[in-house]
Amino acid sequence: MTSDVVAPAPETTAANGHGEAHSTAGFKALLIGSIGVVYGDIGTSPLYALREAVVAASGPSGVVEPQAVLGVVSLILWALIIVVTLKYVLILLRADNHGEGGTLALMALAQRAVSHGAGAIVLLGIVSGALFYGDAVITPALSVLSAIEGIKLVTAAFDSYVVPLTVLILFVLFAAQSRGTARVAAFFGPVMCVWFGVIAIGSIVPIMQHPEVLFALNPLLAITFMLHHGIIGFVTLGAVFLAVTGAEALYADLGHFGKRPIQTAWLFIVLPSLALNYLGQGALVIADPKAIENPFFLMFPEWALIPMVTLATIATVIASQAVITGAYSLTRQAIQLGLLPRFEIRHTSEAHSGQIYIPRINMLLLVAVTLLVLMFRSSSALASAYGISVTGTMVVTAMMGFVVIWRVWKWSPFAAAALIAPFLFLDLTFLAANLLKVLEGGWVPLALGAVVMMLMYTWRRGSRLLFDKSRKLEFPLADLVAMLEKRPPQRVSGTAVFLTSDPISAPTALMHSLKHYKVLHEKNVILTIETAPTPRINPAERVRLEQVSATFTKVTLRFGFMESPNVPKALAIARKLGWQFDIMSTSFFLSRRALKPAAHSGMPRWQDHLFIALSRTANDATDYFQIPSGRVVEVGTQVTI
Repeated sequence: MTSDVVAPAPETTAANGHGEAHSTAGFKALLIGSIGVVYGDIGTSPLYALREAVVAASGPSGVVEPQAVLGVVSLILWALIIVVTLKYVLILLRADNHGEGGTLALMALAQRAVSHGAGAIVLLGIVSGALFYGDAVITPALSVLSAIEGIKLVTAAFDSYVVPLTVLILFVLFAAQSRGTARVAAFFGPVMCVWFGVIAIGSIVPIMQHPEVLFALNPLLAITFMLHHGIIGFVTLGAVFLAVTGAEALYADLGHFGKRPIQTAWLFIVLPSLALNYLGQGALVIADPKAIENPFFLMFPEWALIPMVTLATIATVIASQAVITGAYSLTRQAIQLGLLPRFEIRHTSEAHSGQIYIPRINMLLLVAVTLLVLMFRSSSALASAYGISVTGTMVVTAMMGFVVIWRVWKWSPFAAAALIAPFLFLDLTFLAANLLKVLEGGWVPLALGAVVMMLMYTWRRGSRLLFDKSRKLEFPLADLVAMLEKRPPQRVSGTAVFLTSDPISAPTALMHSLKHYKVLHEKNVILTIETAPTPRINPAERVRLEQVSATFTKVTLRFGFMESPNVPKALAIARKLGWQFDIMSTSFFLSRRALKPAAHSGMPRWQDHLFIALSRTANDATDYFQIPSGRVVEVGTQVTI
């Protein structure tokens, strides 16, 4: 069943940022915070990226050649410089939607800028959103597995404990979500600062022993490697991309930390540390090809192995946390956009409404992540499944980036294309290289993304069909008010608030109330809730009042797509606009619809059943809009769809 409320406004769009509007915290606090939250994913890539790329470069023979190692290190370094530094840090961080970043914020920006083709841009946004869920499932599984695998170097006896330990840590991680991340997040920044410092310092000795690895800084080595290795070079490129997964996070978290802290952290702390670590791992493998088994941990002396495994585990949990909270934020935005049914959203902080917990998403993620760990059982096997979702998102970002640079920044289409084309070409090359791994595990994020896309499309399409059908059956509000003013029914004291998604038509709950009770309240409010195409709405613009007659008022409440709607709090603002609102003498009327499949609905039969099943999972509108349950009257109706 679904309530007759809140289809988003047609122009509604979304953003993929988590956190709240720009914080007023000091620059240093924002800098450290960004290191903890933004760079957790990309910061833990050295655990597996170089190993997988060199193994791919060695081909069927399995022989690790020094020249190939230099080529791989060069590819990784220049991928970090071109994809992360140039594309994201220097260009896309400038493309913010009222201070918010992320692919869906970019979608919102692009959609508002075009008069034609907005539907295609929304589709791109849905694709990137669906692929993000694939990333949110694979990142915790791969990151924690790769960290725990380090204990095998202490003694082979620990081998059988890797998978159970990983599953246990993931269970604890997901179980802790309901308590909120604010307290844990305070440790994220300092811990990741220690992490980046340690991985940089640990690389110095191998580099000093084999300084020839510094030749990898020459981009010609990367180009030469690709030209001389044919299909193996192409396969290697798919593994090289593992080094830049997580780049999306620095754009998605733009609204939380701001541009300058994110840029400063990358250029002066994160990039130098990662570059040193990859050079150190390369130097170690050149000196001892057998070290390719686990070059990250083998860089450190034996006495440091257990502390390093512990630090790596904490760092990967932090990396996983950022993706999990990102999934919550994305889900809330998708709900606001009408792409998913309402789920229960719990706020874990009184101070920051961006810190939320969605029990259903948490459970689904835990089940999916655990299944992945049990299916693949090693980070090497799981690495094949990684990359496709991230490269797909990056391709979408580049496409929408072109539209924003052209239409919003007012560049000529040729100049915009000249700027974006090299990045898009590189992203498409990475995507093609990763698609070679579809049969080895790459099907996982594709299948997951396809399921999420189908759910989003079905919910959006079904909601529109239901809205159109309901509108045809409904009576114009203006005509009903005119009739009631001429021949008023029996009046009762108090205020009745009727929630509806269509303020033009008389709400179903109002029609049923008149039909069955034959009475009308002294004051009647037709309440519509809109989702704006901006992340947040200024409280001064939250409420819009329109007097229809002496006893009827239209009230429109507007919320940004990153806000959780709180109806009583918003209605309190209406007092300043002259509406006397007393929650204790007000009744909220909602219509609750039981859906049944129609003979002809505009969707295939299976999609009708899927939409009805999704509607039954929707959270109660009373809870979602934070209306006191004791003040709600629900009127049931049956609708065919």
